[in-house]
Amino acid sequence: MSDFFSTLLDEFPQVRSGLWVTVQATVLGSLLALLLSFALGLAAGSRLLLVRGVSRTVVEFFRGTSLYIQLFWLYYAMPQLTGYELTPILCGVVAFGLNYGAYGSEVVRGAINSVPRAQYEAAVALNMTPFHRMRKVILPQAWVQMIPSFTNLLIQLLKCTPLLWLLSAADLMTVIQTIRDRTGESLTAYLTLLAVYFVLAYALTLLMNLLERTAKRRLGLHTGGKSLLKTRSAEPAPTAGGAR
Repeated sequence: MSDFFSTLLDEFPQVRSGLWVTVQATVLGSLLALLLSFALGLAAGSRLLLVRGVSRTVVEFFRGTSLYIQLFWLYYAMPQLTGYELTPILCGVVAFGLNYGAYGSEVVRGAINSVPRAQYEAAVALNMTPFHRMRKVILPQAWVQMIPSFTNLLIQLLKCTPLLWLLSAADLMTVIQTIRDRTGESLTAYLTLLAVYFVLAYALTLLMNLLERTAKRRLGLHTGGKSLLKTRSAEPAPTAGGAR
């Protein structure tokens, strides 16, 4: 065990660089996944059949194929097809973004569909355009419901970053594996990896929980222990002629 940690200290610059690659792949992959989640999720609710069909096809394809194969296809097969070769880290970012963006689109679609119909009708009654209805009324309410599911997807994406080792990327997994090969201490090496990934996942969870509390506070969900939106939706809707 002492040999492993002494080697770890000697190779600390490489460990720090590997950790940065892991964080970079997580952050960039999650940003791409978030962008695709909203693009595909909103397209799934389009009135145009072609737009809905394209969204459904992309989502089902990337949800229905293995992330391993997507990584290998981008790194080994795509250069033969297009003549362009991506770096291992870029392959990881693209594969993570496409795969988890497909899952995230279902989160977006479900959250938008769960917003009470009365909210849509109220926005229409206020003569708001479709864009302003979505931006000012629907998405703020749906966003609160998306965050817990997005948190789970973000943690899953982080835990998939060791797959970059298969592409010879210089991530944390690759660096620890190299130290493990030099010292022969598998138990310590993999316990160290478990601890580091746990700390990273826990830090991301705390950040997402903070984001969720902030989003709820903006909607007044902590005011008096009741949701203002629920209180408003509980009021009886006026009937024709103004009678209740």
